[in-house]
Amino acid sequence: MVAKHEKEPGASSTAPDAEPPAEKVVPVENDAASSDVPYSIYTTNQKRLMVLAGSLAAFFSPLSANIYMPALNTLAKDLHVSNTLIGFTVTSYLIFQGLAPTFVGAFADAQGRRPAYIGCIIIYLCANIGLALQRNYAALLILRCLQSSGSSGTVALSNAVTADLVTSAERGAYIGYASVAAILAPSLAPVLGGLLAQYAGWPWIFWFLVIFAVAFFVPFFVWFPETCRRIVGNGSIPPPRLNHSLPTWLAERRLKAAGQHEAFAERDALAAKRRLQFPSPVDTLKIICTRLAGTVLVTNGLLFSCYYAVNASLPSQFEAAYGLNDVQISLIYLPLGVGSLLSAFTIGKLIDWNYRRHAARLGFPVQRNRQADLSGFPIERARLEIALPLLAFGAASIVVYGWLLEARVSIAGPCVMLFGLGYAVVAGFNTMAVLMIDVYPGAPATATAANNLVRCWMGAGATAFVIPLTEKIGVGWTCTLFSGVWVVFSFPMLIMLMRRGPRWREETRDREERRRKAKEGVGSGEKEAGAREEVVGKEMKV
Repeated sequence: MVAKHEKEPGASSTAPDAEPPAEKVVPVENDAASSDVPYSIYTTNQKRLMVLAGSLAAFFSPLSANIYMPALNTLAKDLHVSNTLIGFTVTSYLIFQGLAPTFVGAFADAQGRRPAYIGCIIIYLCANIGLALQRNYAALLILRCLQSSGSSGTVALSNAVTADLVTSAERGAYIGYASVAAILAPSLAPVLGGLLAQYAGWPWIFWFLVIFAVAFFVPFFVWFPETCRRIVGNGSIPPPRLNHSLPTWLAERRLKAAGQHEAFAERDALAAKRRLQFPSPVDTLKIICTRLAGTVLVTNGLLFSCYYAVNASLPSQFEAAYGLNDVQISLIYLPLGVGSLLSAFTIGKLIDWNYRRHAARLGFPVQRNRQADLSGFPIERARLEIALPLLAFGAASIVVYGWLLEARVSIAGPCVMLFGLGYAVVAGFNTMAVLMIDVYPGAPATATAANNLVRCWMGAGATAFVIPLTEKIGVGWTCTLFSGVWVVFSFPMLIMLMRRGPRWREETRDREERRRKAKEGVGSGEKEAGAREEVVGKEMKV
């Protein structure tokens, strides 16, 4: 993909400086600070295609999780295990779905998106081949963990690609492109899984994933360019060889033929600063332990605990209540997916509208393709004012869904509530995912990995005991309990975040600045001492 400079209609000659990280984990490099340098050199259509491609790559994580759901009852019978044990394969998948991106995100922010994608897909293909061939419960459990590790890293990479290309002011408009695949998967995957399990046998679920992954990733690796801002800046710096796509390789050949060596000098300077290191979750854990991010992540985790509890218990509950088979159960996921998809393409416009509304109220400049300094901007309020009413609606939908299912009313009743739940959950998750990237612009993959870790592990805990709990107290009281915990803990925390978030960001920036100055002071002192010792040594020799 050959980059073009995007024209900025109505953009003024001056733009605010590039945004410093609010709670800095990894320093931002190559973000344009001057008004004549765009945030990204790609055109709007190119950015949309690249964000969509990254989203389609992330399709495999929720696809692999949900294509498996309609076959749970069949797998339990074939492998001679209980529904509770087969449910642990869902729990283990979620645990590794949260853990793997903490390594992938840190690696991708340091070494680039393309090498991280390559590692993820190799692991994913090996796991699916093993799952298709295995015939015992232990192998199923272990290989599902490996499958989750390979596929879940692509989710962090998808959000990182969006942050590489799009500024905070435009981010909401790209939510639909960034999340379309992840939203389609929960609705389409169960239908595919149900049909494959019913008519071809459950091993063909995993053979289908192998074939689909190869068909998608071969052209993806040929054409998708490196976007990591530490590697290519705003897209104008040629990437290292390992990060080359076919278009960037051809573009580099043209630059060399034209004798334009300035870009290569900048690339070499960036490469000298990077150090190849083993992927570590330390940066992800640092983000989780901050006040601002921790508040977002815990509330998001509670939200997805409710969602996963409903999702994991759906096959057994609808089979018991309405006597549905695998294919019919798979169709029940469609209302959930339709509500999620509608949410993705409507909430983004509301998020951008509320951002512009607060900017106009405060006289804050909003310029296309220029990243603004958000240090004095109430970004938490601008994002969460959209999320809170929808989260309240989602909590009510869970309660009503549970009691309608308990009462064995017409199947249309629970399906309507699933539609509402899908709309509310995706609205809340997308809004808070955007907020996390706003706060950590220099490490978007790491921030997304932190988000995945907390929500998946809390969701894993919910799926581990939702079926035994439902058997004890019934589906109505189980849904009421989950929704009540969500509301009681999440809403006060989000309101506190809206009020105190800007102050927390300012305090963190001040701390980081003091540490930076202290480190620079120690470094300069060591250099001076070294110079003095060298002079003394020479004098002694003389």
